[in-house]
Amino acid sequence: MYTEIRTCRPTIGAVPDSLDVVGETGIAIETYHLGHLVGSCFSETGPINEIVPIRAFSSLDDRQACRAALMAESEWRALLPAFRDPVEVADIGMLRPAAARPRRLTF
Repeated sequence: MYTEIRTCRPTIGAVPDSLDVVGETGIAIETYHLGHLVGSCFSETGPINEIVPIRAFSSLDDRQACRAALMAESEWRALLPAFRDPVEVADIGMLRPAAARPRRLTF
């Protein structure tokens, strides 16, 4: 299992609008193609204006296939400018469970 932590930092003041776009339409499309949403957070302390969706994938190949299917979705591509354009910084981290602390998510 791999956990993707995707951190986006929109311009100051754009977090509410970005969350609205994702919440109203985007989350349904994302969930259909990407599957397991572990959580979605935004920063309270530290760097301001961060949005952090966390997703789990069974493998890196699974993640790649899911992302390709999402990008092939015309409705998703139409939404991209609404929350991509205000993003100033974006980062993606992929994590594997540590052997000493195996915790498995069920799909």
